[in-house]
Amino acid sequence: MLSLSYKVIKSYFQQPDAILVLGGSVVREQFAADFARQHGHLEIWISGGSNPEYAQWLFMEAGISLERLHLDYEAVDTVTNFTTLVDEFKARGIDSVYLITSDDHMRRAQVIGQIVFGSRGIEYKPLSVPSGREPEPMEKVVRDGARSILWVMTGKTGSSWKEWFLEVK
Repeated sequence: MLSLSYKVIKSYFQQPDAILVLGGSVVREQFAADFARQHGHLEIWISGGSNPEYAQWLFMEAGISLERLHLDYEAVDTVTNFTTLVDEFKARGIDSVYLITSDDHMRRAQVIGQIVFGSRGIEYKPLSVPSGREPEPMEKVVRDGARSILWVMTGKTGSSWKEWFLEVK
């Protein structure tokens, strides 16, 4: 209980070093561009977002230098949004990020972030983008939480095993 309280208090006072946007919605990128304009010192990482031309145009239109923008297209799903960048963040000394995703997706993103980022000592502050949709089902949260634990233990997320399971049937 004390450990959890410490983490909550620490995250309240710690200012993030970067912005991480989970791809999947152009609205998230628009929100991030507006947010980044107010936080001119932070680098912006977009994982699995819109095509590079659109993303660059959007941030240039917002008056944000493209030197601050990092576009990453390695991720194939929400778990790999985190696993493909966590070691890059650690290597760059990024200890805390603003996590931007849709409100209906945030619960799952937070569980994954707690496990994957937590395994490297990286904190996050969630920023939800209104979607008008209901939160995702708990089954997705549990599944991706388990996949995140699998990644911490083995370095594999299980995303490439889908084909193997389909072949076995």
